[in-house]
Amino acid sequence: MRTTLTIDDDLMEKLRDVAHRRGLPIRKLVDMTLRVGLRGLAAKRRPSRPCPAFAMGTPAVDLDRAGALAAALEDEEIARKLELRK
Repeated sequence: MRTTLTIDDDLMEKLRDVAHRRGLPIRKLVDMTLRVGLRGLAAKRRPSRPCPAFAMGTPAVDLDRAGALAAALEDEEIARKLELRK
């Protein structure tokens, strides 16, 4: 479709520069730029979906000592792998 747009001088200068560097006609670059911009606008308008929350109960381990637990589990795994090499 053919239409007439009034584009600010500074934007037109940038469009010409980018079109020249990419070897594209300005018309094609304007089309691409509008598509990207409209996709961004459409993405922002989507209503957010609620994220359900679930009660997971009381932790089975003391979370204050989670680092020590992780180290102990890692040590056990290393020992198991070394045992398998024998």
